[in-house]
Order: sequence, then structure tokens, then C-alpha cells
Amino acid sequence: MAASEDSLELPRLPELFETSKQLLEEVEVANEPTGAKIIQDRVIKGLDLLEKAAKMLSQLSLFSRNEDLEEIASIDLKYLMVPALQGALTMKQVNPSKRLDHLQQAREHFINYLTQCHYYHVAEFQLPKQQLDKNNSAENNTASSSMAYANLLAMASQRKAKIERYRQKKEVEHRLSALKSAVENGQADDERVREYHLLHLRRWIGISLEEIESIDQEIKILREKDSFREASTSQSSPQDRPPMKSFILTRNKAQSKVFGAGYPSLATMTVSDWYEQHQKHGVLPDQGIANSTPAVVDFQRVAQEQDNEEKEKEDDEKVLRRAREWDEWKDTHPRGYGNRQNMG
Repeated sequence: MAASEDSLELPRLPELFETSKQLLEEVEVANEPTGAKIIQDRVIKGLDLLEKAAKMLSQLSLFSRNEDLEEIASIDLKYLMVPALQGALTMKQVNPSKRLDHLQQAREHFINYLTQCHYYHVAEFQLPKQQLDKNNSAENNTASSSMAYANLLAMASQRKAKIERYRQKKEVEHRLSALKSAVENGQADDERVREYHLLHLRRWIGISLEEIESIDQEIKILREKDSFREASTSQSSPQDRPPMKSFILTRNKAQSKVFGAGYPSLATMTVSDWYEQHQKHGVLPDQGIANSTPAVVDFQRVAQEQDNEEKEKEDDEKVLRRAREWDEWKDTHPRGYGNRQNMG
């Protein structure tokens, strides 16, 4: 009974794999933004199909650690890419609140794929770290001099590896384009079909390594952002601070007499209070004749005295200016200058 069920389930695996692979290709070449509903529906459908394919592979036990790459059938090699396709579609999910979870899930899928390829010796490459180190910054601070040199070596090694991956990527893509038509049309023999699937595996090895580097950088940024947000919220808010006392800077001696040199007597009336008080007494310019109240009379008297003082000050300045002009004229004109009435 179990054998008959396996025989019934086996034909479904190619359909699940090819459909999910086609959905990923449609998402990557689509003109719509990744956050569009039609794109996200394809992503969700593809992930669902790949999840079913992964469960089916586990039930069928197509891949075992007790066999080598040569023992795997050529037609089954492509199913090794299932975790890589899962990681690629997981990266296409758009949800800012769950971005960190999606990144970690995608990284896990890519690591699973690379682990399988590394075990079967599909290509020569170095496996990334299984999990991110949250205390990298602390370790770098404790041994800054030694870590700086190690970081330079690591950067040089990564740059060399990227250049080599780029070269291999171009070679793989060129060879895939040459074999694609023959394999898809069923005109290639088993040797070429096997080479075609192995080239796809090597291509996804390079993609997975690049995606993991990008994921690690984005996870680091998101964690630093979260820690900064937590630190800012833990600090006391500005509303908890005691209110500052108002003060006035005096610019001259007269102003300091009004408000006080040590600012003990501050102004107790705002502009709005002043306006309301004068409006109540009817002494504003647009209110016509003021009411004959004592407060209004005092206000008018003070205003009249200020006008008289300004006029007297102007008159004094005129008299002083004329006296100075007369003194200057006498300095340049002697007594009797221009009086020629008694001269012969």
C-alpha cells in the first residue's frame, strides 16, 4: 500500500518543482513592484508549492548522506535546488514588521542548500557561518589592533572570492544557454542532462553566497536600528524635565532699572493682557474718544506729558544747534564783517 502511494505521489514532484520555479522567474522579471498584490500572490503560492515539494522529498528519501553525487540520478539533481528556491522567494516577501523574520528564514534556506552542495562536492566553496554573531562589535572593540589587520585580510579574501564567483557565473551562464534548448526539447543525452543540472546547482551556489552576504548586512542594520530605538525610549522624555524659569537679559541701564539687575521683578503683563485692558477702558486708537474714567484720564495725562517732553527735547535741540551754528559763524567772521555803512 505504501509503495502504491509513493508511486502516485512521485509524478507530482516534477509538477510542484517546475511550477514553483516558473513562479519565481515570473516574479523576478515582472514589471510590477514587488509589493503589488499580484506579485505577492505568486510569492505565497510558490512558497506553498516548495513546502509541499520539500515534504515530499523527505518522504521519498531521494537524497541520503550515505551516497555520493554520482549515485544520484541525473533527473533528480534539480531537486537539490528546492531550499535555494525557497530562500529566493522568501526574500521577495514584503512586510516591514516581519522583515527580520523573513531574512532569517531565507538565510536558513540558503544555508541548507549550500550545506547539501558542500556535502556532495558540487563545487569548491567555503560555507558561511551558520549563525550571525551578535557580539561582533564588542569583540572588535576589545582587540581593535589585531582585529583591524584580520578585517583587512578578510576583506581582501572576500574581494578575491567575489571576482572568482563572477568569472564562474559568466562561464556557467554561457554553458547553460548552449545546453538549454537541447535539454528542454529532450534531444540531449543523459550526460548533457546531468551537466545541465549541475550547472544550475553551481549557479545557485553563487547566488546563495551573494544573498547571504546581503542578508547579513541587512540584519545588522535592522538590529542596530532596534537597539537605537530601545535606547531612545528608555531615556526620560522631555516632558519629565522641570520647567525653566523665565529670565530677561537687560541691554542698558534703563532697562535694568525696570526689570531689575538680578531680574527679581519680571514683567507681569503680556501683550494680550495689555490689549484687553486698554480695550476695556476704550483707549485704543480705533475706539474713538476714551471714556472719562480716572484710569483713562491718567493714561491720557501721561501720554500728553510724554508728548510735551518730546517737543521740549526737540526745541532744546533746535536752540542748541542754532547756538553752535552762531558760534561757528563768529569764529570765521570778525566783528564788523560786511558793515561798510560808515566807510568812505
